[in-house]
Amino acid sequence: MLKRTLYILIAFVIPSITVGQGSSQQALFASGNASYNKGQYKEALATYQKALNSGYESAALYFNIGNAYYKTGEVPSALLYYGKAHRLSPGDEDINFNIKFVNQKTTDKIDEAPEFFVTKWWHGVILGISANGLGWLSVAFVLLASGILILYFFTGSIAIKKASFYGAVVLFALGAFTIFIAGMQESYFSGHKEAIVFSPSVIVKSGPGEKAGSLFVIHDGTKVNVLDDSNGWLKIKLANGSEGWIKMSDAKEI
Repeated sequence: MLKRTLYILIAFVIPSITVGQGSSQQALFASGNASYNKGQYKEALATYQKALNSGYESAALYFNIGNAYYKTGEVPSALLYYGKAHRLSPGDEDINFNIKFVNQKTTDKIDEAPEFFVTKWWHGVILGISANGLGWLSVAFVLLASGILILYFFTGSIAIKKASFYGAVVLFALGAFTIFIAGMQESYFSGHKEAIVFSPSVIVKSGPGEKAGSLFVIHDGTKVNVLDDSNGWLKIKLANGSEGWIKMSDAKEI
């Protein structure tokens, strides 16, 4: 009797809770969008934050939070959430456009160090589609390959057998490739920690301490790559290759 009750709980109750929670989160997102469309940006942010607190996460949510922060004049916060959206959907043109546009509003205009063309091409490949998109593609390829294999086993035509066999091989290979690219994307973002500077003006030090020499100054809204951390300090690298240390409290990690 107990086992039967558990099975019923697993089969019906838990999925219904999950669906209900998802509907509630979507409702919060929609409510936030409604406030945003009315120009009530602070109200929209409060509602979006409730959606985040409930465990909801999506590129669209982060993107809209970034837009709302930009509308309220909070450039560092806008860039922080655009950055979070980018990590979930790196190939999204709207996200990438807004990042470039809002970066023009920051004090520091830092030119990126030139990237080797092969490295640039590879990054374009692994960041062209979101991990979710790659996941759906891999499932589609594998299902299509499986369907073609069924045709291979049941057809009597030699020509169709050959075509279905090689077609299934190609589709399975494409499925494996998309899974590989998704893994490379995950690895890329795991190895590329970034942060947005929030303090109005930050003196970058040569080491992790107040007594270390001063190297240069950066300002709020600047994006930095995080290389290391030590005793409340972050070792950072700018897009132009310059490195140094800043306090953890001066930046928020994307």
